[in-house]
Amino acid sequence: MSFDAAMRLAIEQAELVKGGTYPNPPVGAVILDQGGEIAGVGATEPTGGPHAEVVALRRAGARAAGGTAVVTLEPCNHHGRTPPCVDALVAAGISTVVYAVNDPNAVAAGGATRLAESGLKVVAGVLADEVAGGPLREWVHKQRTGAPHVTWKFATSVDGRSAAADGSSQWITSEAARADVHRRRGACDAIVVGTGTVFIDDPKLTARLPDGSLAERQPLRVVVGEREISSDANVLNDDTRTMVIRTRDPHEVIKSLSDRTDILIEGGPTLAGAFLRAGVIDRILAYVAPILLGGPITAIDDVGVLSIAHAQRWRFDGIEPIGPDVLLSLVPK
Repeated sequence: MSFDAAMRLAIEQAELVKGGTYPNPPVGAVILDQGGEIAGVGATEPTGGPHAEVVALRRAGARAAGGTAVVTLEPCNHHGRTPPCVDALVAAGISTVVYAVNDPNAVAAGGATRLAESGLKVVAGVLADEVAGGPLREWVHKQRTGAPHVTWKFATSVDGRSAAADGSSQWITSEAARADVHRRRGACDAIVVGTGTVFIDDPKLTARLPDGSLAERQPLRVVVGEREISSDANVLNDDTRTMVIRTRDPHEVIKSLSDRTDILIEGGPTLAGAFLRAGVIDRILAYVAPILLGGPITAIDDVGVLSIAHAQRWRFDGIEPIGPDVLLSLVPK
């Protein structure tokens, strides 16, 4: 198996555990034996459990000796809740370590140097962009900036409407798109909506499986705004935890969630406009359906743009068909 193919398998492993490793990063690892065949695969286990390299090494057993470890993140070189992964790789007799992204955490960094000093061949940067823009996107952002990564997610018709003129919005997008949203909910740390969304839509804001049952992992539900919400609101049910933040200031919201890594904004046009005006959105995920609605209900309110010259500029970093719909991923230009 080529290094690229093995790294893509490691990325798949990392995606499977995304959201379940906090505060550790979701890392995937693949062990190839001396003949280049897959000997073991693994991903980071929940906090306190082994890291991806150790899981994969255990599954590879004796076949790891003389083989290659392919990992999405530079193996750690510090002793935290678990011993350094570099020690496990050396002890297993691995001859080559291939990784994608350098560890931006100064405490854990230095693994590549340590491995090279121990006589192992080290290959860095394999599919680095795919990893940094995929399973490690939010974690790397948090390590580099100290702030959680904030994504605004919304569904819209092709003409930018989030509901029909009568207010009906279920369902603009397809079942496939909605399933993708639930998958992303299950991987994030918190979902944020405004009180207006609670009043109008009464959402549950839970992550659900295709059969409608609750996913094993649920994000924190966050309601922001100055108005009181009903104690009977679905967002306050027992499905998962809820935080109510009495503010309309996006910066205060982010500060209240500073211990989190991955925040998903799912509020209506007012909340979205406020967060965009504040400049705290790191990514936009737009689920666009091939329908036309017209009418006055748009996906976003005023963002402070008075002319084309002052438009907020974004760039696409992903365009993906989902059923009959299209998912657009944008990051600041």
